[in-house]
Amino acid sequence: MSADDLLDALDPEQRAVATALRGPVCVLAGAGTGKTRAITHRIAYGIRTGVYKPGQVLAVTFTARAAGEMRTRLRGLGAGGVQARTFHAAALRQLGYFWPKVVGGGPPRLAEAKAPLVAEAARRVGIAVDRAAVRDLAAEVEWAKVSLVPPDDYARAVAALDRVVPGGDDAPAVARLLAAYEQVKDERGVMDFEDVLLLLAGMLVERGDVAAQVRETYRHFVVDEFQDVSPLQQYLLDQWLGDRHELCVVGDPSQTIYSFAGATPHHLTGFARRHPGTQVVRLVRDYRSTPQVVGLANRVIDAARSAGGPAPLELRAQRGDGPPVRWAAYDDDEAEAAGVAAAAARLVATGVPASEIAVLYRTNAQSEAFEEALAGAGVPYQVRGGERFFARRDVREAIVYLRGGARAAADDVPMPVAARDLLRNAGWTEEPPATRGVARERWEALTALARLADDLAASSAAAGAPATVADLVAELDERAAAQHAPTVQGVTLASLHAAKGLEWDAVFLVGLSDGLLPTSLARTPAEVAEERRLLYVGVTRAREHLQLSYARSRTPGGRAGRSASRFLTELWPGAGRVAGRGVATIETDPRSARVAAALGHWRDERALALAIAPRDVLRPHLVAAIAQRLPRSREELASVPGVGPTTLAAVGDEVVATVLAALAQNSSRFER
Repeated sequence: MSADDLLDALDPEQRAVATALRGPVCVLAGAGTGKTRAITHRIAYGIRTGVYKPGQVLAVTFTARAAGEMRTRLRGLGAGGVQARTFHAAALRQLGYFWPKVVGGGPPRLAEAKAPLVAEAARRVGIAVDRAAVRDLAAEVEWAKVSLVPPDDYARAVAALDRVVPGGDDAPAVARLLAAYEQVKDERGVMDFEDVLLLLAGMLVERGDVAAQVRETYRHFVVDEFQDVSPLQQYLLDQWLGDRHELCVVGDPSQTIYSFAGATPHHLTGFARRHPGTQVVRLVRDYRSTPQVVGLANRVIDAARSAGGPAPLELRAQRGDGPPVRWAAYDDDEAEAAGVAAAAARLVATGVPASEIAVLYRTNAQSEAFEEALAGAGVPYQVRGGERFFARRDVREAIVYLRGGARAAADDVPMPVAARDLLRNAGWTEEPPATRGVARERWEALTALARLADDLAASSAAAGAPATVADLVAELDERAAAQHAPTVQGVTLASLHAAKGLEWDAVFLVGLSDGLLPTSLARTPAEVAEERRLLYVGVTRAREHLQLSYARSRTPGGRAGRSASRFLTELWPGAGRVAGRGVATIETDPRSARVAAALGHWRDERALALAIAPRDVLRPHLVAAIAQRLPRSREELASVPGVGPTTLAAVGDEVVATVLAALAQNSSRFER
């Protein structure tokens, strides 16, 4: 691909990102708007035009999976020499390189878990703990360290933030535990994940020669998911940069869902102030989801405007119409799980792959009912956040067979065939087992390896270099290092937090009752606002099919004391009119989605002509309200809540004309 070819593959806003090669750049990218595409093309374009050298670019993201995906895309664009890593992986690599020169010997061993260290620290300071308390205190240790709060300042910090101290302990006691924790680590000669960043940042501050070498090596930085940066990560990034501003950050304040762990969107929202001359580009064309899903997502997050936070991006759907969003109220949790399992089975029967279906919930404790219901319906599933794919014994054994067979594989045998022969030695069969449970999970895992062999063979053939079993093993080694698991054919069960960064054809958002979402633990307005963002993240995971549901009671026959989440009060069709036993499913009118898309298109065109923001032409909540009422005259438009005389006089006739045109014409006209 030439440099021009790279740009031709992008929309205007993505192209603006790709050509902004110098100076500070801030990309505000909504869900599904192609941000990874934009920044990988930016890097590739910079290399192709000679502005960047591959080895001088460091792209940083937050998960090993995302880093692996970025490396794969960069290789496909001819930019394979670029370093794409997580913060911790990049820091650990640099720390390992410089430690022998600066300190001598190797760096401290990385502790596998905080829990044993926290338990010993608690014992030393006289805090009685059980397993749950150790887990909570370990999370608090991590929060303090990523927030750059030392033990001496802990009590003041939690008081200033009105932060709840875990375990019912007082702040001075936890402060003593923080200090004891550091002593235990030192005595055992280990460091935790936060120390990797702290030690490297300290080394860069204290040793000018080390800082100069790092800054000479890496001239250009890209940071993805910048809304999730913690003070510690920002501190390390500052040391990497020095006094330079060759930095591109990408993020979306509306997807900030890790504040409890120290993440803050302030680094993103205040980026332009910290870096004068910043080029700001907004990506709002949603290529992932249908207008029905996008319209709901905009309505969910639009309430954040009145909460005093940063104004959310308003997404614009680029796909054609899809099925209506489904809403369901069930009698109890058991009925909800059974209903969702039955709906998932119907989707699979109509051709939707099980791996393209997800059931998302607020807490991991909610998964058990859905596991049982899916198993009973004969639908395969996988629980995200359980045992890691490459840690499975059957997967590790299969890779051993592949590695051993790579040396003896015949050149005249297609790689997928040779791989399947080797996988049979590990117990794989062409047909799935008749039983469910462990046997089915094992078969699904090994089948994922076979499918990966097919994918690798196809991509290699397209590049003119047939893949070998050795290539497959190398791919698996790289994926294992990045924890980038191949796709397993099963419905994904995951918490909303674990679903961040992923997408599926069909998504079931379950347990959407007050007390579950928002959780009863959300006390402050800021905590409730984060719960709303969590729902927004869940909605935007869906490409085409989306169902939102809740159960009125926890147990069959129990008191129906639950109500739908307060976030859905104004969104639930027919709210307050769901009656009777069993499931009541209400579907939105598909005409509303077409009208909303048409109004959005008209509003964008008018805003462009007047050089003003689209929301200043017609507010998002009015677009949604008009699309629900479908007014066919000025009189009907005037009856829509929120439409006053000023709006009627300014745009009333145009709005009515747009509604009538949308109702009269085929929806394809309004695909964007």
